[in-house]
Order: sequence, then structure tokens, then C-alpha cells
Amino acid sequence: MTIENDIRIDQTSQTASQVENHDWAQLGFYEHENKKLLMPEDKNKRIVFMGDSITEGWSSLFPAFFSDPRFINRGIGGQTTPQMLVRFKPDAIDLKPCLAIILAGTNDIAGNTGPSTEKMITDNIFSMAELAVGKGIKVGLSSILPVYEYPWNKSVTKPFVIIESINTTIKKYTEENGLYYVDYFTSMVDERRGLKEIFTGDGVHPNHEGYRAMSEIAIDSINKIIS
Repeated sequence: MTIENDIRIDQTSQTASQVENHDWAQLGFYEHENKKLLMPEDKNKRIVFMGDSITEGWSSLFPAFFSDPRFINRGIGGQTTPQMLVRFKPDAIDLKPCLAIILAGTNDIAGNTGPSTEKMITDNIFSMAELAVGKGIKVGLSSILPVYEYPWNKSVTKPFVIIESINTTIKKYTEENGLYYVDYFTSMVDERRGLKEIFTGDGVHPNHEGYRAMSEIAIDSINKIIS
């Protein structure tokens, strides 16, 4: 079984596991790793990547990116924005980074933890941003990656319409609030308004080439943000 298959399976199995373990937001997922990061002197140079399986899988499928000691991966497969909001303090703010890059929302659209409106999704994303700004942390809000359909929930019709609408709202919010927009979408979308075939195996999750493209975009954005 490939890593990509493991990630896809995690999308559907996570909710049941969380209920069974009474840790809906998976606060314990990075608890041990976070404790090891609380003391180092270089903590103000850290950059935390908050997200779902798209962020989590980045370390496995394109490990060169996270070989940079500044970069901290805090993605958890299958998560939605309310779960990320609950764990944003221990998994991002408490690590005292100089920058938090948030990539979230696709699993909300897919209905992983129940129905979500666009406003519910963006409210959660913007709440994370405001928590970070309140602690003096710079924020990059990422576009949701293109999706033509979700293989684990094909009842969600035309998700690309919702994705494009949310991305427009996110970009406008960053412009109005002095934050930064990390645009993966524009370079990765195809003529169907889904993810380009060269970048994915299942239409949702990036493959090695997809993460290569994302890494280049992220580095360019980081250099602009912290220069």
C-alpha cells in the first residue's frame, strides 16, 4: 500500500477513530513532538505549516522541503477547520513561530465532519489567523487546492465552485488585513478546474511533482513574507 493510499484511507477512517479515542481534534497527535520544541533558542525563526493530509503528506512525499530546520509540519490527515482551530494554540502558537502558514478547508467541503457553509469554513480560518496575529506571528493563508471531485464523497457536486469562491474570500481577507496569500491554486488548476493530472494520483492529494510545485510556491511566498 502506498503512502498516498494511506492518506486517502485516513480521510474516511479518521472520524470514527477520533470518537472512539475521545480526542476529536487530535490534540494528542503532536503532543510529544511539541514538548521537544518548546525550549530551543531558534524558536523565533520557526515556520509552522498547519493543515490536513495535504500538509501531513508533504513530509513523506517531498521530504527535501521539510529538511529545512525552520519548517515544522503540523498537518493531520482528514481534519477540518474546526478541528484545526481547536488545536491551533498547542500545535502552532505555543511553538512561537515567526510565521504560520495555514492550508485548510478542502475536507470541510468534502463533509468529513458534517455539513459546512462557506462562512463556517472561512470564519474558522480567519479565527486561526487572528489568534496568530494577536501573538505577533505573521500569517500566510493558503488557497485551497483545486478539486474536481472527492473520490471518498462523490455526492459533493462541483466542489471547484465552492473552492474558487472561498479562495476569493481568503485572498480578499488577506489584502484587507495586511496578511499574505499563498496561491497554490493558480499554478495547479487544469481546464476542468480540478488538480492537474501531473500533480496528483487521486485528484485531491499532491504527488511528488505536486509537492515540488507547492514547495517552490511556498519558498517564494516565505521569502517575500519574512524578507
